[in-house]
Amino acid sequence: MRMFIEQGFKGLYYFLTDNSYRSFLYLLLRYGAKKRFQPTKINVAGFNLVVPDVLSFIWQFHEIFYKKSYQFNAKTSTPVIFDCGANVGTSCLFFNREYKKSIIHAFEPDPNVFEALSKNLERNNIDNVQLHNVAVWKEDCTLEFGSDGADSGSISQESNNSSIKVKAVRLKDLIAKEESIDLLKMDIEGAEVDVILDCKDVLNKIDHIFIEYHSYHNSAQNIDKIISILHENGFRYYLENEASRKIPFVNQKGKYEMDMQVNIFGYK
Repeated sequence: MRMFIEQGFKGLYYFLTDNSYRSFLYLLLRYGAKKRFQPTKINVAGFNLVVPDVLSFIWQFHEIFYKKSYQFNAKTSTPVIFDCGANVGTSCLFFNREYKKSIIHAFEPDPNVFEALSKNLERNNIDNVQLHNVAVWKEDCTLEFGSDGADSGSISQESNNSSIKVKAVRLKDLIAKEESIDLLKMDIEGAEVDVILDCKDVLNKIDHIFIEYHSYHNSAQNIDKIISILHENGFRYYLENEASRKIPFVNQKGKYEMDMQVNIFGYK
């Protein structure tokens, strides 16, 4: 009975005590039924924003501001943050609010999403973010990029009719130039394995790392390679399942053709 009461009143508790939870509920009520992929102006949590897709933004806000998935204990007042896959800037706004004097490098390859990112930082007077309209990759080159107009665009080495060409930079080289990095956040929609494999010799410079791992049912699963590299570099890790499947032995493809999506948190 006690557990039933605790679970039943948990939402009410958060509503009464957590501003970010109330803001999340406001977004759901105000914009939850809005059609996707329509540019929308939003005022929430003290921010004045323009987003290309409301639904994806709502769940970004839930993950970043309510769950505080990217919060960490900074060792200095000026932590260095690499935000790979910055999207419309939700994470940059959170970092700026939590770490006022942080030095943020934001990487976003999608030109339309990058435009929204730039505008959102400007509209909210954020001046500690260095913007890079590029994809992070294992070499400096030009790649094909498939844009979905929101937060699921991905790079590919194969061209198709809906892809565009984007500039890519080798993340390893950028990390190597830094004395240390307080947080490396990597949400790069399927490119994470290649990039982490290439960066394995410089991850000793990283204090905290977040990797959103994607496993597509028709491709090899390589999460073990990521975990092994983190272990070799002295990280402990926490895994959070983001794509649960009912009847997993039968439902093997999962949602969006992904049989696994896992948030990996590494820390020392």
